[in-house]
Amino acid sequence: MLCAPLNGAVTSGLLDRSMARTSPTRVLFVEDEPLLGELVTHALTHFGFDVMTVENAPAALRHVESRASVDLMFTDIVLPGTMDGAELAMRARHLRPEMPIIYASAYHSAAELDPLVPRSIFVPKPYNPLDLCALFNRIAPAL
Repeated sequence: MLCAPLNGAVTSGLLDRSMARTSPTRVLFVEDEPLLGELVTHALTHFGFDVMTVENAPAALRHVESRASVDLMFTDIVLPGTMDGAELAMRARHLRPEMPIIYASAYHSAAELDPLVPRSIFVPKPYNPLDLCALFNRIAPAL
């Protein structure tokens, strides 16, 4: 597990379109706040990512179970319903052991969520969507 504070540690400035990927990384983005989901989805799409956004863990798990093409999953920890992002990550890891998982939370720290699933990163909220683009670009070459 890697804790990644995104306050300049991942990128020191804005990305430009020259940093956009030539082959899209497919991201499953799980976020229950519609405005945040829209903002991040727009930024990721703008920089060449193929984004599937869902608002709850059961919808995300159905997507993972369908064997749809997903390169990495980004999930909020606090989600509506009985399954949170931590449980979603455990179930997704069981189905796709190779898929990187990125957790985010404004209410929890990585230490509170310990143990996180293998091959995962914790990102504290608030985060800058452009920093997520940079983080995903750093992860994507390993895919």
